Amino acid sequence: MIHIDQDDPARGDVSRLLNEHLADMFATSPAESVHALDPSALSAPSITFWTAREDGELLGCGALKVLDSPHGAATHASKKHGEIKSMRTTAGARGRGVATLMLRHILDAARTRDFERIYLETGTEDYFAPARRLYVRNGFTECPPFGGYTLDPNSVFMELRL
Repeated sequence: MIHIDQDDPARGDVSRLLNEHLADMFATSPAESVHALDPSALSAPSITFWTAREDGELLGCGALKVLDSPHGAATHASKKHGEIKSMRTTAGARGRGVATLMLRHILDAARTRDFERIYLETGTEDYFAPARRLYVRNGFTECPPFGGYTLDPNSVFMELRL
């Protein structure tokens, strides 16, 4: 059975997966279009980080970052927004539904915390097509850049109203 729990991004196997993720992002996209976070950035107080494991074996990870004002304007205090960060599945776990389980876990956490919207950024290259399909299947739609992002031909910005 797959279990999803909060975890430390600096943990050995997790750090290796995140470094692999970063290497793939830099190999796939121009450096200025890579927005993946390293393990230390994922340890920030505004980020909750989870891993998916089966019998102790790491299968994937994902994070939820609290956004202060996604479009640069002041938001009403009761409206909370978040961003999905560092969704990654290990090569051996791909095709097993781990990403879907992680995404649903993150969205459930956001709903529990009364978030109004969840945003994400992903790539436009073919490499990212499975991720884009996953997000669309789960109700995400394209939106303008949010937070500190700017228009970028290598990025797709998406949102989900909860």
